[in-house]
Parts: sequence; structure tokens; C-alpha cells
Amino acid sequence: MNAPRGARRAVFFDLDGTLADTAPDLASALNALRAEQGLAALPLARIRPCVSGGSPALLGLGFGRSDPEDPQYQALRGRLLDLYGSRIARDTRLFPGMAEVLDTLTGAAVPWGVVTNKPVRLTHPLLAALGIAERAACIVCGDTTAYRKPHPAPLLHAARLCGRDPESCLFVGDSRDDMSAGRAAGMTTLVALFGYLAPGDDPSAFGADGAISHPGAVLSWVNGIPDGSEPP
Repeated sequence: MNAPRGARRAVFFDLDGTLADTAPDLASALNALRAEQGLAALPLARIRPCVSGGSPALLGLGFGRSDPEDPQYQALRGRLLDLYGSRIARDTRLFPGMAEVLDTLTGAAVPWGVVTNKPVRLTHPLLAALGIAERAACIVCGDTTAYRKPHPAPLLHAARLCGRDPESCLFVGDSRDDMSAGRAAGMTTLVALFGYLAPGDDPSAFGADGAISHPGAVLSWVNGIPDGSEPP
């Protein structure tokens, strides 16, 4: 474990697949783009596991274009983000139980924030629509720092914004990149098993300190008693 077990003094959440179920709106945007290209819609169940991988994973699935150096990728990505921005909170919701977790953290004066690879222009409107933007102690997006996860810079920036040592912070995410970023930042890491794991993913190989099957289990880790954990 990155730090001795004890009360965590701040909690940071990945956005897509951890804090909120954004897959329905992202899938709708991807299918709208496919329709513009004369392609049939893909089922949500096929798109959902790709969501945490961002534009590369979505465009790789939808069009076989996952290389950011590909000019066609860049054109598709721009259009995908425009389509997504126009429907960003139609069907997106906090995961069940997450609102209560945020309420509890706020009531206990434990700062919490969002650290995502989603760009600022999409993150802030989404969190505002969910009614939590003003309550977050920090919001660190994919273009806030010079690096994105799995680099630790966004998480270290979040800790600085909250005035906390990274070793006293907890980071919750649903991907290998999330766990890599958290470990490199020196934070305690939890993998969200309710997130966007692909059928072939092995969370035990992500290097997390623990795994949780529901948001409420975060609170046990905040209190330094990880009773709600499952083996990662």
C-alpha cells in the first residue's frame, strides 16, 4: 500500500465510469457520428467498456481510427466532441449511492474533487448539470495540466489545490491508467468495479490498493477501515 492505513484527508474521483455513468450520452454521440458516416448504430453494451479509454477507444471501436496522429482521427474526434457536447447530460447520472458519498464527505469536511481526462469544455458543463460543480474542492481536466493520466501530474495538482499531501489522499477510478496515475502520485488507490471494465480486464492486475463494488465502500477507506473492500 502506498501509505499507512489511516483516515484519508481528501478524495479524488475519476469522472467517466467512476463518479458518473456517462456511457449513454457518449454512446449516443458515437452512434450519431456513425450515422453521419452511413454506418449502423452500435449497441450500448459494446460501447460502454470503451468509455474510460476516451476518444481513442471510442473512435477505434467506431471507425478503426485510434491514432491521434491520423488526420482523419482528428476530424472525427472534433465532430464526436461537438456531438457529445450537444447532449452531454441527457441521460448521464451519478452512479447509485454516489450522491450520498459526496454528501457525507462534504458534511465531514473532507474535500473531494474530480480528476478526469475529459477536456474542460465538456467537464464543467457536465458537472454543473449534475449539480455538483460548485461543491467540488477541485476539478482537474485533461487539459488543465501539461499531462493527462496515467501521468501523475493531474493528481498532484489536485492535491496541491486542496492543500493536502498526496500520501494522505485517496483516488478512485475504473481503469488501469487511473491506478497507474494514483500509484505514481503516491496516493491510496481504489478500482471501481461498477465502472467501465471490459470483459477481458483483470482488476487484480491494475495494482490498486483495493477494489469496491459500490460507491458507499469509499467511506470505509476514508475512515481508514477498508471493510467494504474486495481483493483488487
